[in-house]
Amino acid sequence: MTDEELKKLQKEARKAKRIATEYASAVHDLVEDSLWTDYATLPDLAQKTVDACLAWKSAQEKLDSIQG
Repeated sequence: MTDEELKKLQKEARKAKRIATEYASAVHDLVEDSLWTDYATLPDLAQKTVDACLAWKSAQEKLDSIQG
């Protein structure tokens, strides 16, 4: 694997982690600030958070397998 390919995988893993963190933050904000008015949006937001976490896990595992 070239250095450029490795950097690309690292960038993808960092991006996926950032996206998952943003969704987790949105869940936290909803629960803290507007649960009683926006609770109906929680299932969709929770699923997006799970999907983002799975995407991060996949990207990180791919990176880890290359780095040994």
